[in-house]
Amino acid sequence: MSAKEMSVFPTSKPNDAFAQYFTGQSYLNMLSLEQVAVGNVTFEPKCRNNWHIHHANKGGGQMLLVTAGEGWYQEWGKPARKLLPGDVVHIPAEVKHWHGAAADSWFQHLAIEVPGEGCKNEWCEPVSDEEYEKLKG
Repeated sequence: MSAKEMSVFPTSKPNDAFAQYFTGQSYLNMLSLEQVAVGNVTFEPKCRNNWHIHHANKGGGQMLLVTAGEGWYQEWGKPARKLLPGDVVHIPAEVKHWHGAAADSWFQHLAIEVPGEGCKNEWCEPVSDEEYEKLKG
């Protein structure tokens, strides 16, 4: 069973608006745009987003709540962390990072934008195939 079939949150349509910042196919279903932005992001196997930074003058950052499948999270200069359903990732503002699916699994998480002042995202370079294929877990 794929993450698309396991989650209680609907997958929605392909994430075409941000496709240029992903390697592989992702899907985005915004569950909330009120109070706190919450997006249900689904990644096909091997799909991952580019390195990116959530900038903020105060507060900000992102939280990931893993709901289905297996994936990865990595901060710049640190080893990658395997993600499984139930895992929570707290990403402070100004930390360069990426997240995405394992090579053999669909992956889904809720992406919660932490409120702050002067928040904006900076999309950086893709995670290379060479870097990604070194991941073991």
